[in-house]
Amino acid sequence: MQHLIRTSDFSKEEILNIFDDAREFLKSDSNEILKGKLIVTLFFENSTRTRSSFEIAAKRLGAEVVSLDVGTSSTSKGETIFDTVANINAMRPDAIIIRHSECGLPESLAGYVDCPIINAGDGKHAHPTQALLDLFTIYEHFNGQTEGKKIAIVGDVRTSRVAGSNRRLLPTFGIDVCFIAPECFKYEGNDFKQYDKISEVIDELDIIMSLRTQLERHSEVYFESLNEYAKDYCITSEVMGNRDIILLHPGPVNRNVDISDEMLKDPRSKVLTQVTNGVAIRAAVLKKLILK
Repeated sequence: MQHLIRTSDFSKEEILNIFDDAREFLKSDSNEILKGKLIVTLFFENSTRTRSSFEIAAKRLGAEVVSLDVGTSSTSKGETIFDTVANINAMRPDAIIIRHSECGLPESLAGYVDCPIINAGDGKHAHPTQALLDLFTIYEHFNGQTEGKKIAIVGDVRTSRVAGSNRRLLPTFGIDVCFIAPECFKYEGNDFKQYDKISEVIDELDIIMSLRTQLERHSEVYFESLNEYAKDYCITSEVMGNRDIILLHPGPVNRNVDISDEMLKDPRSKVLTQVTNGVAIRAAVLKKLILK
């Protein structure tokens, strides 16, 4: 039984095969390869893009999707998440997609199921399909020539599961990762270069990934307002200049805090391309795990 808990669950060859399938899915709106399959989504945290992306991907492959309302589920009556998932498993779904605020929870549930579990985000730990779609967006833009490219991940690196998954995945494709953040949001490690200001490294970059400032994940107030943070870390046309750098963001974007309105309209912004690619990548992941 293969699950997708973190990006390292797939080898480089498997990821390239997923990319091949994703390209095919981008060419057509639908097919029926998962007809008769049932996929359950179980989101204990709010989600628009990831949840709808998975559901659209599944339906385009002909699968049925059951989205459970966790607010009215038995967990609100005192049932453990392990019992909830065991009961869902007893209904014989073909895959369970789960998002939860607790780091490591999707992995701990693997022993309670007979179908693949796909991690749609667990706490500050990992968001593997987001990292895969980010890499795919980069890979396609550079025609597979990712070796030696450099990316700066900007913003709330400390609490970002997207940053966590990307710092583990991107170097396996030869991409040099660095972080740009204020002291309060810095990555708690010394295995990647870190900078205080975008200007310190921007002339070396091929890619910038901006992150949402996740104030809800911090117990302290570090900025009086998001506008104060934006003065130094918002990606604007002035910051980018005429440099040949592509701009990514996992969404949702705080406009004029993470990225300016003007830059979101700039051809170098690949934010909506990421969304399109996300459906194709998630379709490819579902195909791989369910039909294996």
